[in-house]
Amino acid sequence: MMQNKLSWVLGLVILGAAIVGLWSFMGGNVLASEPAILETDLTASITMESSQPERAALSTPTPFLPVMYTATPTATATATATPTATSTPTPTATPTLPASANIYGIYGRWSAYSLDCESRSAVDWAGYFGVAINEITFFNSLPVSDNPDRGFVGNVHAPWGQIPPSAYGVHARPVAKLLRKYGLDAGAVKNMSWDALRTEITAGRPVIVWVIGHVERGTPVPYTSSDGHTTTVARFQHTVIVTGYSANSVTIVDGAWVYSRSKNDFLRSWGVLGNMAVIMGK
Repeated sequence: MMQNKLSWVLGLVILGAAIVGLWSFMGGNVLASEPAILETDLTASITMESSQPERAALSTPTPFLPVMYTATPTATATATATPTATSTPTPTATPTLPASANIYGIYGRWSAYSLDCESRSAVDWAGYFGVAINEITFFNSLPVSDNPDRGFVGNVHAPWGQIPPSAYGVHARPVAKLLRKYGLDAGAVKNMSWDALRTEITAGRPVIVWVIGHVERGTPVPYTSSDGHTTTVARFQHTVIVTGYSANSVTIVDGAWVYSRSKNDFLRSWGVLGNMAVIMGK
């Protein structure tokens, strides 16, 4: 009996020892594996964080650092200018003037008064274009002024060769203006060129010009009239009609007198009063 109890107790002890050993074996493995798992997770976490520092900084704004980003440029369409078509003007050939030209059929008369050469030239010029005008009527229709660019200056019976405000005569503008009242397309010009004068003659249009004496030398004098206007005057100013030219000469109708002067003498005399003239169609 006693032997049976001891056997039973010994079996319990052996069973308990086996259970304890088994528990120790299993528990030790479990506890030993947990740190490995934790270490693996921690290492992986650290590795992931350390491999993406820029991404974490970009995706996690803080109140102290601004979110940094790189703007992606957007393509912009650029309009291409279309060239504008331009036209090149065709050069116009300059007409060649003949070496000489003359107008026939214009006739002059002597002046009625000592200082009405402008009226005499005007009515002779108008007669060539088919308009008959009385010299005295024309003279009496001119305005009177101490400014020769506005009207007749002085007494028409006074001696020739004075300058304003003494008896003098009249310049181109009042003469052309009065001719237009008779239906003639007359125009007053200054600084007319030699080629422009030749063009008129070539076209069959005589030209009234202001010269000195019978196409002689003279001296320009500045003169200011009572209206404050300043113009150029000269002693022995005179009007004639140019009816022809050649390479070296000019044909003149001076009242009833027709003569020629050298081109150089004519240009010098005509230039004293600034190449003043009355032409048709201005």
